[in-house]
Amino acid sequence: MSSPELEALRREVQRLSDIEQIQRLRGAYFRCLDTANLKELEELLTEDFGCRCAGGDYVYTAGSRAEFLEMTANSFHSEIVTQHNGHNPEIELLGDTRATGIVYFNDLVFHFRTREFLMGTALYRDRYRKVDGRWRIEFGEYERIYELTEILPRAPHFTAHWLGAHGKQLPKAAHYDPASGRYVE
Repeated sequence: MSSPELEALRREVQRLSDIEQIQRLRGAYFRCLDTANLKELEELLTEDFGCRCAGGDYVYTAGSRAEFLEMTANSFHSEIVTQHNGHNPEIELLGDTRATGIVYFNDLVFHFRTREFLMGTALYRDRYRKVDGRWRIEFGEYERIYELTEILPRAPHFTAHWLGAHGKQLPKAAHYDPASGRYVE
């Protein structure tokens, strides 16, 4: 192989490696949400991370990684079960350290105290940035394709519940405040 052919091959391998790393990044993000693994989640986001999440009756925004992690700590606790799955990522590299992506996702959420069940889908529109050789999520935004919520006649019975065993315990007197999306006393 000639030197230009080797260089072209090196660039293609790097491009494919970058796309794979970004795809794994979004998968790790969903796993960290569902297990409330805030320590690892922090490492997946840029320090200046921001997000905008628009659902059926809410719009949530965070202007920093710290703000997002606080919201996540208060939302993914021992009295909730969540499942987030991302599919068919469409990654576009904009350069050596910038990329965008569209990731189709679906989620299921069970709130025990309110007996609310949520099911929906959306398209995440992400911006990614490579920092110190690692890809991180810089901005994530979604608007729901659909969102269904229903109050169940009784709390669901789970025979396995990760956050029940490992998640933050809510105070007994706390109640859900829909305006803030948090449990408050």
